[in-house]
Amino acid sequence: MISRNEYPRPNFRRKEWFTLNGEWEFEFDDGNDGIARNLPSGNVKLKKKINVPFAYQCKASGIGDESVHETVWYKRNFRVDKQSGSGVLLCFNGSDYKTDVWVNGSYVLSHIGAYTPFKADVAKFVHNGDNTVVVRCSDPQDNTNPRGKQSWTGEKFACWYEAATGIWQSVWIEYFGSDCIDEYSLTTDIDACEIYGDLRTLYGKADEIEITVSLNGHTVNRGRFSARKGVTKYSLSVKDPNALDKVLLWWPHKPTLYDIEYRLFASGKEQDFAKSRFGMRKVSVDGNGMFCINDCPFYQRLILDQGYWKDSGITPPSADALKDDIMLAKSMGFNGARKHQKTEDPYFNYYADEIGFITWCEMPSAYDFCDKEIKAVAGEWAEIVSVHKNHTSVVAYVPLNESWGVKEILTDKKQQDFAASLYYLTKALDGTRPVSVNDGWENTDETDLVTVHDYAPDSSNFDKLYVNGNIDEIYPVGKKLMINGAKYRSQPIIFSEFGGISMAEETEDGAWVYNSGANNSEELYSRLENLLRGIRKCNFQGFCYTQLTDVRQEMNGLLSEGHKPKFDNGRLKKIFEI
Repeated sequence: MISRNEYPRPNFRRKEWFTLNGEWEFEFDDGNDGIARNLPSGNVKLKKKINVPFAYQCKASGIGDESVHETVWYKRNFRVDKQSGSGVLLCFNGSDYKTDVWVNGSYVLSHIGAYTPFKADVAKFVHNGDNTVVVRCSDPQDNTNPRGKQSWTGEKFACWYEAATGIWQSVWIEYFGSDCIDEYSLTTDIDACEIYGDLRTLYGKADEIEITVSLNGHTVNRGRFSARKGVTKYSLSVKDPNALDKVLLWWPHKPTLYDIEYRLFASGKEQDFAKSRFGMRKVSVDGNGMFCINDCPFYQRLILDQGYWKDSGITPPSADALKDDIMLAKSMGFNGARKHQKTEDPYFNYYADEIGFITWCEMPSAYDFCDKEIKAVAGEWAEIVSVHKNHTSVVAYVPLNESWGVKEILTDKKQQDFAASLYYLTKALDGTRPVSVNDGWENTDETDLVTVHDYAPDSSNFDKLYVNGNIDEIYPVGKKLMINGAKYRSQPIIFSEFGGISMAEETEDGAWVYNSGANNSEELYSRLENLLRGIRKCNFQGFCYTQLTDVRQEMNGLLSEGHKPKFDNGRLKKIFEI
């Protein structure tokens, strides 16, 4: 049985914790009568067993049933050993879609959204010794909810896959004192050589916050701030007055990370402690259409990464599996990934920060434009950005992809306004990174990057389209690059999906492919070289190749569905490193 027992949130670690991953009781509730049957009490034995945090649809869960069950229940016992007055956080990294939680029969929290973490202090509901947690998840086949690549029809089709209902990321307990950090942000300013951000405490009982920054075990600076009952703003210099370089920057080729510790105090006594890390890094777009890191032009060589595993679905089988994917991508010549249509386990960005691998953060799509979709997408996207803005490796945001969920955006003012609202919402939450509002085509005026998806089999038409063509009026794949009335304004152009070449021997039995199969590896290398020669001629500021792995019926990966190399990675590296 696959186990996920590492600390689940590596970029914000508390000292005292224990995992709730592993075996839980489980039950389908197709009659939606679990409450009537008193399941929240925790006194009713559920009919099945499941291995959390894997969705019931995948083999790693111990169930492996891909049929639709919109409501499911979980139950497990756990032991608490706490002092009187201490807090007990029950934490979830991700659960799809609406999650309700009871502890010892008391209702403790509700959360809507599949792709963001949530938590609650359950101290007043637990007691020392044995306790019971019960979870109900409702995942309707509703395409107004953000689904990403999860099918809403009950069947896999085209490039959409099975659903992932219920708990799909880690669950755990951690302790604190009388108050804890509820939310935090950390932004770096390389020009001022400082960091700044916000801290919100859960109860407002803390009266002081201490922040310590260190590098390689040596303290850089320590600040102590009076805590406010609402949000406490902080700033701290990281300048080294004795060094030639006043601050050490984070670069993909040299990913220097500073350590940071947060402490909360009430009347001089420590109530909460957490540690994280960050890189001093700046992302910008200059007036000449250049994408820059630390004010230097940076060419992005991205791989499209959908984050699926053969036996464990959208849940990585281990933290190391994510690190291995990054290292394999780098061995093929890529310096980053566009994590496509999902948010990933926190270890993905944690290792990307550490290894020096840039990432794009993308909103999983909904597919039926209406007021319900607007509210669902905007609300979950705000949570996603608030989490991902604290990662150094994240260099761009994508709230919409290929007009999914806004299929009339070319001409419909309401859908255009929705796209614009997502741009400004993203900027309000994090103004330090560029936004690709509708990645692929039908770009809006409100975008920092103009992005192109073109699965042409070769580059013969690239000169006409991307070198000599009028950006405002081109149709790469029959879709207009800019929406009606929008104008290209010298933004960086990213060729953010292309390729998708399959192997002929793998494209039988209903496989989904973008480009017809290569007969052998040499033919695939040749076709890649042709595409990359065409890309070299264009004024792109980067590209994103489709894709890292085979995924279910989609057979166009450079790695197999088991995340193993299919080709000579050294040969691929020479092709992709342009």
